[in-house]
Parts: sequence; structure tokens; C-alpha cells
Amino acid sequence: MNTLGLVIEREYITRVRKKSFIILTLLMPLLMVALSVIPFWLSTLNEGGVKNIAVIDNTGTYASLLKSTDSYKFQIVEESGQQDQESRLGKDLFAILQITGDLNVNPHAVSLMSEKQAPQELQSIIVNTLTEKVTQQKLDELSTSSNVDAEAISRVRAIVEDGSKISLRTLRMGDDGSVQESSTELATIIGMIFTILIYMFILLYGNMVMQAVLEEKKSRIVEVMVSSVKPVKLLIGKIVGIGLVGITQLVIWGVLLGVLFGGLSFFISSPEKAAAMSADMGDFDMEGLVNLIESVNWFEIALYFLLFFVGGYVLYASIFAMFASAVDSEEDTSQFMTPVTLLIMFAFFAGFYSVSNPDGPLAFWTSLIPFTSPIVMMVRIPFGIPMWEKLLSVLLLYGTFILISIFAAKIYRVGILMYGKKPSIKEMIKWVKYK
Repeated sequence: MNTLGLVIEREYITRVRKKSFIILTLLMPLLMVALSVIPFWLSTLNEGGVKNIAVIDNTGTYASLLKSTDSYKFQIVEESGQQDQESRLGKDLFAILQITGDLNVNPHAVSLMSEKQAPQELQSIIVNTLTEKVTQQKLDELSTSSNVDAEAISRVRAIVEDGSKISLRTLRMGDDGSVQESSTELATIIGMIFTILIYMFILLYGNMVMQAVLEEKKSRIVEVMVSSVKPVKLLIGKIVGIGLVGITQLVIWGVLLGVLFGGLSFFISSPEKAAAMSADMGDFDMEGLVNLIESVNWFEIALYFLLFFVGGYVLYASIFAMFASAVDSEEDTSQFMTPVTLLIMFAFFAGFYSVSNPDGPLAFWTSLIPFTSPIVMMVRIPFGIPMWEKLLSVLLLYGTFILISIFAAKIYRVGILMYGKKPSIKEMIKWVKYK
């Protein structure tokens, strides 16, 4: 019993006295709060300019109700100047809001056209303002009615329940002048799905690389392997091989989703099937949803997803392999891997909060910084961003992962044959200079 107590005491005291344990215990709560609060605060900052919104109101009833804010300035223009306003889109004009009819009669008679995907904040301002006016119109009609009976009470109840909700159509103008219907909600969903996929795959397959390096080092099989294969080639082969596993899985998922969506599109294209589905689902416009999904530039999204996945995976896999080669067990990796994991978590939170403000400082800078860009950029791409931002982000990411890979390979070739000692960062940097 005394022997067991000594073993327990030794294991406990040894780990509690470690500097890494003390530092993480004291700082982790603060780090977790900072990781969630700081990105949220940064996401509330706008890019420093006011977006101009041209309002064309054919009824003359609603335009004056839209009040400018710190982020958006509404400018009332005549219907005859619509073409002039369209030529300004993407320059000094962010969007054109057009009201073509009485919203009290037709709640769909309003559209918002922009070059980029309209932010949810702007849509909320427009919808809430117009909905409040239409609700007031309905109440005014009811108050002037002489028949206040059960039907009138029912109408009041309907107003309270649905709020006379306005249906705002969002349109995007392409570089060639073509106009397509878009959806901020759909862009948000697409961005978050691809962001979560990259976040998940970087952690999953990066850890696979780390586990593979540790297993080979602990079993000492790596000593046999390096006798016939250079350590650098061994590292490259490991990263590429495991990365191809991830790409294979993604391709299979993409094919399956494409087949399922193709089958759904074929099903919806049949008038009889579409009518039956509409009857079953009430007012839900399934055909409109399919058209919106088909309007998305899936080739561009898939291309950039592949580019950022490869860049982000190689970058972090190199770091994981580098640290794994320098230690003898999984327990010893914590002092190195915790900062890396926190950095990936920060990137995920930054991407999550960038959905509400895809052009803000948080979204812009974190989509350019190589250690966060693979996760954050996939949030922004569905909303429509300038080509130079995407190309610069890819260039910085690939340039950084090449440098990190070279650095990691030099540490790997030394660390993979080191045993019995847990090196510091300072000592690992010395390994880079070894020849």
C-alpha cells in the first residue's frame, strides 16, 4: 500500500510541478475567453467606410423611412436614373434597393442588387423598416373599417403572428453585367460548411501525421527506414500520403453530394413532382431553392477549397511532424502542440464571427495571414470578394508553408533519431543549422 502511495505521489508531484502545467492552468481560462471574445469584438468593427445604398421607390411611400446609419447611407434616386446607378455598382455605390409596388398588397415587390453578397445586417435594416410600415398600413386599414367582427379580429391575429413579413429578393451583378438571384443565408451556410470541413480535416489529418511520426520513432523502425530513405523524403512522403487520404475522402463526399443533388434537381424539374412537393410543403419554394443552389459558382468554391485545404494541411502537418519528431511520447507533445491548437481554434472563431461582417477588419486580415487564412477565407468566398484578395491569400499561404516545410524538415532529420531528451525550442532552432 505504501509502495502504491509512493507511485501515485511521484506521478502527481512530477506533473504538477511542471512549468507547462502551472502556466496552462493559470492562463487557459483567460486564453479561452480571449479566443471567443476578441474575434467577436473585432467582427463588430466595419472596414472604415460607409456603404452607399441607392433607393428607387416607385410608390414614393417607403424610401423616406430608411434612415442612414454609421455603416449604410441610403440615397433616394429617381426611377429614370436606374441605369446610371447600376454603372456605379462596385465603385462608389454598394447596392441598389428597388421597390416596384405596394408592399401591403405584394410583399415580394422589393429587391436589393449588389456586386457583393449583401450583408445580413443591411438586409435586416431594410426588412425590419419596411415590415414595420406594412404592419402599420394594415392596422390603419383595420381601424377605418366599420365591421369589427370575428374576421377583423382574425386579421389582427394574423398581423401579430406573421408581422406582415417582407420578402426581400437579393440579386448579384456579375462582372459581365449579368444579374442573378442570390441568398445571404445560403452563402452563410456554404461558407460555414466549408470552414468547418477545413478546420476538421486540418486537425484530423495533421494529428494523423503526428501519430505516424511518433509510432515510427517509438518502435525505432524509423532507424531502419532512414538507412535507405533520406529523412526529408520520408517526411514528404508521409505528409503527401496522408494528405491524399483526405483528398480521396473529400472527392468521394463531393461525388455523392453531386449525385444526390442531381437526383433532387431532376425530381424537381418534373412539373407534377414539383406541384406535389409544393402542396406537401406549403409555401416553401423548393424549386426556387434549387435554382439558388444552381446559381452558386461551385467550381470556384471547390477550386479554392482544394487550394486552401492543401496549403493549410501541409502547413500544419509540417508543424505537427516537426514537434512529434523532437519528443519520445504523446505526453511530451503538449508543450508544443497547445499553442498550435489554440491558433487553429482562434482561426475557427474568427471564421465563425466573420460571417456577419465578411468585409470587416477581422475577416480581411485573418483571411490573409497564412496561419488563419485556410479557415477564414472559405467563409468569405461565397459572399464575393475581389480576385486580388484571393490570389494574395493563396500566394502568402503557399509561400509560408514552403518555408515552414523546409524548417520542419531540417528539425525532423535530427529529432527523429534523438532519444531520451525533451528539447527546448531554442535547442530545436540549433538543429536547423546542423549539416
